[in-house]
Order: sequence, then structure tokens, then C-alpha cells
Amino acid sequence: MYFRHSNEMWSEFPDLVPGVLFVEGITANADVTDPVAKFHAVAEERLAVGSEGEMPEIQAWRRAFSKMGLKPTQYRCASEALLRRFRQENSLPQLHPLVDLCNAISIAFAIPIAIFDLAKISGDLEVRHATGRETYLTFAGETEHPEPREVIFADSADRAHARRWTNRQSGLSAVREDTRSVLIVAEAMHDAAGHDVPKLIETIATELAAAWAIQAKTGLLSRSSPRFDL
Repeated sequence: MYFRHSNEMWSEFPDLVPGVLFVEGITANADVTDPVAKFHAVAEERLAVGSEGEMPEIQAWRRAFSKMGLKPTQYRCASEALLRRFRQENSLPQLHPLVDLCNAISIAFAIPIAIFDLAKISGDLEVRHATGRETYLTFAGETEHPEPREVIFADSADRAHARRWTNRQSGLSAVREDTRSVLIVAEAMHDAAGHDVPKLIETIATELAAAWAIQAKTGLLSRSSPRFDL
């Protein structure tokens, strides 16, 4: 299995900096209370200076969404949506230790992080434009069909595991109690992304090792090296 972005995506978004982690051995009983609180504090400090919409990481994604023909205030990247909720409620819901940890790191870095249960992925996973034949399962259990040319995470069975790129993940490959192997993807396009994404990937790997005593396989992708083999 491999993960990659299509050549067309690299052509349209040359500033993209993706980081990837492959992890086996995840359980639902890890204690991530302390690191979550630590990263929440970082996000709180950043939000005290200005709103999420003023952050360069978020502004870059808003420009990308506009380029895709989406209204940025209607469709937000995952990190902006989390930051907005955190600013309003001063907390995030507790879902699963891995999700809680990655959500906390996401708002600290203001960079969207996607987590996919690999047991639910068929074949390879690619960020590409939809053809219109793909299916997408919502968290409510409803089946949708992404619009042609919409940016999705698609597997070899034409199942979309995220819609509108970093806007909304699928309920099909969401992390559950029985999840053991995952692919974690972080993507950014702001000026400092080349520095921030490697730091984010290293941070996730360190926290995974501390909470689960497991080692992640990590990778940084680029137009010249777009493929991550699991």
C-alpha cells in the first residue's frame, strides 16, 4: 500500500508540504491527558494574540479553498474548525486517545491532521480530484457522492475517505475502539510549512512513543518524491 498526491495536485498547489506517519499498535486505553493539556495551552496562547483566521497557516488554507472554488467561511480546513471550536468553548470533545492527541497537536500548530484506520482502506490512498463515481460515508451513515473535480482522499475501490481535501473525513475510516493501524497525514502550504510540518511530524512521533511505546514510520513528501510506501 502507498499514499500519495496526484501529479495534478502538485501542479495546482506547488507550495504543498505533506508529512506522513504509519503506526501499528494503537489502543484505546492510553492516557494522553498531560500532552493534550500541553498542546491546548499552546493553542490558547496563540489565540490570545489573534483569531484563527489571522494565522498564516489558516490563511494559506483559505486561499487553497478559494482556489478550489469553495467559500472559505463556509468550508473550513479541519484545523481551523477545531481552533474555532476551541476558541468558543475552551475545550475539544474527547473521542479517542489518538484523535484527542492529534487534535490537540493540530490546534497547537494550526495545521490539519487526518487519521485513517488502515483496516478500512482498500488498496492505495491518493489525494486527487474526484471523477464523480466515488462514494463517501458520512458519520451519520449516509452515502454521498463527491462532485466531479472535488479534491478527495480516494482509495483503490473509489471510496472517498475525506471530502473537500482537509474539510471533512469519512465515517468509514474514522478511528474506533478497535483501531490498531493508522495512517496520519498533515498538510500545510504557508511560508514556514517546510519548517513546521517536519517539526509537527516529529512531535506526533514523540508523543506516540510516549503514550503507546510504539515507533512510527515517518515521511515527508514533495513533488519530486510524492509517494509514501507503508
